[in-house]
Amino acid sequence: MAVSIDFAGVSGPEPLPLDVISIQSQVVYGWVGNSIAVPVLNAGGLSVGAIPTVLLSNTPHYSTCHGGALPTSWFAGYLKDLEARDALRSVRTVLVGYLGSTTQAAVLARWLGTVLERYPDIRVQLDPVLGDDDCGMYVEPAMVSAFQTHLLRFAHGLTPNAFELARLSGRRVETVEQVIDAARSLLIGRTQWVVVTSAAQHEWPSERMYVVVVTNESAEVIEHERVSVSPKGTGDFFSAALAAALLRGLELTHAVKFASRQVIDSLALTRQSNSAELRLPAFGTSLFAKE
Repeated sequence: MAVSIDFAGVSGPEPLPLDVISIQSQVVYGWVGNSIAVPVLNAGGLSVGAIPTVLLSNTPHYSTCHGGALPTSWFAGYLKDLEARDALRSVRTVLVGYLGSTTQAAVLARWLGTVLERYPDIRVQLDPVLGDDDCGMYVEPAMVSAFQTHLLRFAHGLTPNAFELARLSGRRVETVEQVIDAARSLLIGRTQWVVVTSAAQHEWPSERMYVVVVTNESAEVIEHERVSVSPKGTGDFFSAALAAALLRGLELTHAVKFASRQVIDSLALTRQSNSAELRLPAFGTSLFAKE
């Protein structure tokens, strides 16, 4: 008996559902950029599309390092092809970290402008990677103005360290009051919150340190343990864990405390292991298994 099947109205296969687009560096050896962000986000139960900005053998503080920034045409193509695959319909957050050039910042800004017109509910979480107090700038100085000109206006939330906050705001950040003032100067346009890590070092209690959470309505200082080890990638770990926590529905301050706790656990394991690179805790089946 012949069976007639009517395919009218049947659409093609659905695109892969993605929760997060993570745009940052990638290394072969070590845990920085997307090399740490992707496993952290996956452990939070999130599906990630990872776009590399630079591809390196390892971080440049070693005696040898190979690789570099992705060609602009490749980087722009990765962004455009996400749209071509219709992969953005389920995306809830675009997480931005280390960028390889000012040109990438401009390309990314044009893409974000187009994407947010079409998908205005997507949140952009920007970690404006510039440098740190212990080593100074580790990107070209023009990246400061690139972030200011092209990208800050798209960010729903920012996660600078104190060094980066000072350069983006042009203000002093030695005290908690100064950190709050500088952070509030960046609360313009879409930006609703600034979370400042390693904040107000001159006011830290013994063996403790601060994260300062700033919105237009409030400011809160979160104090946590200071672990005497400083591997690369802790900021990337923190921003990814924070993004995961927010996407799981945690309130901002709770999410910051959660992300801080994950990083502290990892640092403690790194110190215990005498490891040259960040060691990751056993996430199990979910980053939120203990919540």
